[in-house]
This record gives sequence, structure tokens and C-alpha cells, in this order.
Amino acid sequence: MIDPVERFLNYSTVEKGLSANTIEAYKRDIEKFSKFIQEAGQDINSFKRGDIISFINSLRDSGNQATTVARNLATLRGFCKFMLMEGLLKEDPIENLLTPKGWKRIPRIIGTDEVSALLNKPEGDKLSLRDKAILEIMYSSGLRASEVINLKTGDINFEAGFLTITGKGSKQRVVPVHEQALLTIKEYIKESRPVFLKKKTSNYLFLAKGGKPMTRQRLWQLIKKYSAELSIKISPHTLRHCFASHLLDGGADLRALQKMLGHTDISTTQIYTKVTPERLRKIHKKHHPRS
Repeated sequence: MIDPVERFLNYSTVEKGLSANTIEAYKRDIEKFSKFIQEAGQDINSFKRGDIISFINSLRDSGNQATTVARNLATLRGFCKFMLMEGLLKEDPIENLLTPKGWKRIPRIIGTDEVSALLNKPEGDKLSLRDKAILEIMYSSGLRASEVINLKTGDINFEAGFLTITGKGSKQRVVPVHEQALLTIKEYIKESRPVFLKKKTSNYLFLAKGGKPMTRQRLWQLIKKYSAELSIKISPHTLRHCFASHLLDGGADLRALQKMLGHTDISTTQIYTKVTPERLRKIHKKHHPRS
């Protein structure tokens, strides 16, 4: 008999089409929970609501970041739904267990001037042209790291100015691309991509040495290299945060932003509506009689 954790991971892989990275994160979270309740004399087949609450409290008391605690809770929520669906649980022990508001933080971002400085960093050779194209498309379209490295050349419609993205759960969405990003990508495809291919063939847009697809690790290294002089440490996801926050600062519609980001739930997108200093300044300038 396959244990419930393995069945859940198989279901998430085959039925829901989740990525290998997500499955690995699920596995780590559930194994951590399983070890915790085993120490309390329970097992993964018979845990109760109180076990989940105790586990979450232990994570917080151990100094884990709010995002880590919230992710563990989300994993357990999905695991409980699966066990209910399979008849392994009679009632949902996590039902109505809400994530405290304090767990959602405003994502740290950099301003438009720093973004411009970052996008202008790569220069000088074929490798730098590839890096510039990557940075441009990440900020222009708000892509996840996994979406960037999995982009295919056929996913770009240069005439209409949009990308066809395959995101989480193999769901597709259409995302606009800024004209400057398209120009940089065209230059990369013409001047640099053939250098990486070296007479090989590949459908992947962004390539590493030997014509292999770009990896997540290489993308992180790229971001770290060019962002060393910025005011905060950034990751590939920071450019996605900047894309969303800067669009809202410019007056973008929240529903449109939800579609561009590929969020299933609007509440995920609403984190970007938290009032930023720039938004406060614009509101003050627009509405104050002495502004």
C-alpha cells in the first residue's frame, strides 16, 4: 500500500501538473510535519487539528520567517484536501484555520531608477546581450524564474507584442512585452544565440554554454552578479514584484495584473495594493489643495 504522502505527491505531479521544485517543497514540508507529530506520539494517518496548530506555532517559535510558516500551512491545506478526497480523513482538520494577516508582507522592491540601472548593467559581449534580454523580459512581463528558463522561441509573438506563458499547473496565459524588451530579444536571437548554439538546435530561448537551456541556478547567479550595487539584495522574484508594484503605481487595473501574473486567486495579487511610499506621494500630490 502506497503511503498517503507518496500518493499526494504523485497526484500533485500527474493530475495537477505541478513542477518538480514545487513537489520537492511539498515533500520537505510534509516530512517536517510528520517528524513533528511522530515525536508527539501521532502519525501521518491520524493527525488532528490540534497537531497542525501545534506544528505551526512551533515553526513561528523557532524563528522561521512568516513566508515559510505560511507556505507550510498551504502545503498541509492541500494535503488535507487530498486525504479528504481519497477518504483517508473523515473531516478537514485545517478547515477555517486562517492565515494571520501579519504573515503577508509587502514584497521588497527597488525603484524605477534602480531598475533602469540594473537593466543597463550588462554590456560588452555576446554573453552580456543574453543577460540583458533576460533582465528586460523579466521586468517587462513579470515572469517567474521557472517561466523565464522554460521560454521557447515560438512563445514570442513579435508582431503583436506578447508572450504565451506556460505557468504553474501547466496553465497558459498571454502577457504583453515592452517594445524595448522585444528589440533586445531580437538582437540577442540574431547576434548571441547562434554563439551559444554552436551548430546545435534548441527550442529554448535562453541558452547557456554548449547550447543547453538556462538553469535556475544560473539565473540566480546572473541576478546576483548585476544587482550587487543595488540598495537591497534581490532575487529573480524581485523583478516580478517590481513589475507588479510599478504597474499599480501607474494606475493599472488589479484584475488585469492578476491575469498577467498568472494568479489563480485575486487575494494573491492584492498584496501589491498595500500602500507604498510612491503611491502615497502621488495620492498626496493629486488630492492635497496645496500640492
